[in-house]
Amino acid sequence: MDKNLYVASSPIDFAQADELLAKKAAFGSDIDLTQYDNNNDIHVNSTDELAKEDKAKLEKVGVDLTEKTRSASYVQVDNKAVEANVKPNTPLVLMSTGAAAKKYPELVKKYWWKAVKPDTDKYTAVTALEEEQGYFIWVQAGKKISVPLQACVFINHENQMQRVHNVVIIEEGAELNIISGCSSSEHVTEGVHLGISEMFVEKNAKLSFTMIHEWGENVKVRPRTVTIVDEGGQYVSNYFCMNKVKDIQMYPTVRLRGVGAVARLNSVLVAPEGSYLDIGGKTIHEVMGTRSEIVTRSISTGGIIINRGNLTGMAEEIKAHLECHGLMLAKQGQILAIPELDAHVGNAELSHEAAVGRIAPEEIEYLMARGMDEDEATATIVRGFLNVNIEGLPQSLVKKIEETLDTFKVNKGM
Repeated sequence: MDKNLYVASSPIDFAQADELLAKKAAFGSDIDLTQYDNNNDIHVNSTDELAKEDKAKLEKVGVDLTEKTRSASYVQVDNKAVEANVKPNTPLVLMSTGAAAKKYPELVKKYWWKAVKPDTDKYTAVTALEEEQGYFIWVQAGKKISVPLQACVFINHENQMQRVHNVVIIEEGAELNIISGCSSSEHVTEGVHLGISEMFVEKNAKLSFTMIHEWGENVKVRPRTVTIVDEGGQYVSNYFCMNKVKDIQMYPTVRLRGVGAVARLNSVLVAPEGSYLDIGGKTIHEVMGTRSEIVTRSISTGGIIINRGNLTGMAEEIKAHLECHGLMLAKQGQILAIPELDAHVGNAELSHEAAVGRIAPEEIEYLMARGMDEDEATATIVRGFLNVNIEGLPQSLVKKIEETLDTFKVNKGM
């Protein structure tokens, strides 16, 4: 990280931290689910029935509606799967978790609710008690799929409570790249999304999972994700949230339970005014020889970000690094970084780097002296700041993210 990129903001004292966390009571601490429509009605039968502007939103979160650049495609609208397509000769199974539970009862006993416990909180409990929704992805041993699979969940009904329980199984030696786009219709003003994901990366398997969120301004979101990585397995998670959303609370956890297991979690967060993002990540090193890295870049243009990260070392000879950097680009808004290192043995190598600040004036002046105007200089710095060398993204998705950054606006007046 270029230490000249920004100047540090005034340190947050305990009183300020308490004030920021107190705001959680008004946002992320609880959602009254009784206020939302918990139905299983089919509002559309396919993506063809969606409005033109809604199709455009799906494309913005990485969904290829033609499916030409995807090996398989799953789309859930509200609480029903409307598409679950696999291209011929593609060695994977894709269907709704409800259909999979009926077809593969032996897998239900082995995988369903084994990574995430149903009683974790009321959001997991509601999802577990209701009819199964969400996607089931199964890549059998040794199958390596180079073309990405896309999985999309979309809220198309006002005041909808969308429930999703995803189960992903990547067996020994298999490989898969998943692009997950989550969004809501232009006409939806309020709603809630409950997304429970259980992912299993078995011995020497590889999974790259990219999630892009673009919800409505008054949508509340509660993902609960746990990934289990076995011996020699590799898991890469990329998360993007760069548009206004009312309230997101998520803390994906990775259990590294096999020797040589590796995990990398990348997040790019932008919080405009009115957004509340309580987002983190945790890796648990259960056996020796495991490695992980959590990297987060966050920008507040008036919204609130609580950026959590936890590295837990339960075994010897493990290595893990946590990096969370934030930029304040408006007078209003707050960023609170909470890095945690939790070592249970003497030689666990855990490290962290956290910083919050604003762009240093001399950096802008330097670029302006070379022909850029102030907006171009600021945008260039922001783009560089948000670049975390993300792995596993297809070029088409990289282009869409670049286009989003090109339209990124920075509030003046810092």
